Amino acid sequence: MTKHILVIDDDRVVLSMAEDFLREAGFKVSTAECGVYSNHIIYSNTPPDLILMDVMMPFMSGVKKTQLLKQREKSQQIPIVLISSKTERELKGLVDEANADGYLPKPFTENSLVDKAKQFIAA
Repeated sequence: MTKHILVIDDDRVVLSMAEDFLREAGFKVSTAECGVYSNHIIYSNTPPDLILMDVMMPFMSGVKKTQLLKQREKSQQIPIVLISSKTERELKGLVDEANADGYLPKPFTENSLVDKAKQFIAA
């Protein structure tokens, strides 16, 4: 069965690029422009196998959204990787604060994105 990745980012260029890279690698991909609009995907009958979450977003930060997802029984087992242009040191701190599972610095390449996805799930 094809693994499903949800990409949440308020930048449409990043969403489009990530979607293209991940689809070419064999993943099913859903996208959302903010954490609020992602709930119908996360809590559907077929939740994602991995969430790639931008840190800086309107309405609710990726850190806050990750904290909420990790507190809910229905979503706490989904691996979440934070993506941001912050420094690696800042990202490591945010991963701890959010209880996320990893991070991916921006800008990312096709290889770095696909490798990070494969680190958490097999295509």
